[in-house]
Amino acid sequence: MQDFLSLCPLPLIQAPMAGGATTPELVAAVSQAGGLGSLAAALLPPLAIIEQAELIRRLTDKPFAINLFVLCRPRPADEDVEAARALLRPFCHELGWDSVPVPARWCLDFEEQLEAVITARPAVASFTFDVLHGSQIQRLHDAGILVVGTATTLAEAQVWQAMGADAVCLQGTEAGGHRGTFIGRQEAATLGLHELLAQCLPHIRIPLIAAGGLMSAQDIAQIRAEGAALAQLGTAFLCCQESGIPEVYKERLLAASSDTTRQTRAISGRLARGLDNRLMRLLDKHADQVPAYPVQNALTTAIRAEAARHDNPELMSLWAGQGVARCQRLPAAELVQQLMHPSS
Repeated sequence: MQDFLSLCPLPLIQAPMAGGATTPELVAAVSQAGGLGSLAAALLPPLAIIEQAELIRRLTDKPFAINLFVLCRPRPADEDVEAARALLRPFCHELGWDSVPVPARWCLDFEEQLEAVITARPAVASFTFDVLHGSQIQRLHDAGILVVGTATTLAEAQVWQAMGADAVCLQGTEAGGHRGTFIGRQEAATLGLHELLAQCLPHIRIPLIAAGGLMSAQDIAQIRAEGAALAQLGTAFLCCQESGIPEVYKERLLAASSDTTRQTRAISGRLARGLDNRLMRLLDKHADQVPAYPVQNALTTAIRAEAARHDNPELMSLWAGQGVARCQRLPAAELVQQLMHPSS
């Protein structure tokens, strides 16, 4: 099986960002430019995973990754669901609803998604929110797929290494979107990227991917000089023309003049970093009462989707990392060129 570091000519990974940002066009453009594009498939049903992987292959013959959330289907009590819906009732009048709808399911079946990834056979499969079983990693390896786990602490990186992962993505607190913490309380994983990398380097033998707040060629050069094998950037790609997020979302990112992001668990039930807006502020008042991911995430999905349909960024989840003020509206290939060859 191919060595992880030989997958792409450039030490650059485009981060998987669930919710529509990582279109097949974005993934293919990054891979074609020499990086490793990543399809965020956590919210995709199995058939869509296979179809989007096929579309990527029609656009490029270069390696790419597919990312999943490692989740078990929850079974919340009816009274807990009703209590969570009650907290969301203030949004109903604004949206013209009688009540917040209950989704048909809280999340997709992870085992079915994993089967789809194995069928799709990307060069890399990456995972967050938990660790795979050894048998699952072996199945991926048997299919010729390299495995990357997400870690927010040294202990998590060590677990992924012990389970047989081919690389570990270290996610500093600066990173946008959801935290990948799976050991202990999410709020206890407080290390920024540089400190997390320094702590892990003496103990982790597999390649370390650095993620969190990286936005420029200088950021990438610095983190690699500190020992990271590759840099993973997400927020930097959100405003690319191939990104699938709504235009009003891109406009908010481009208008940021400083780091206006912060972390919240109130929107999805899992700690995540994004731009401050009214949805975040209103739900933060009840952050200690909302159910854990994916229940809260599923309940607020309809609100956020309706807000997007009406171009209302105040009721959307505007996930973004520190460094958001340096977002640029560029084609993905041009951004890769700028990040890796700034003087050309």
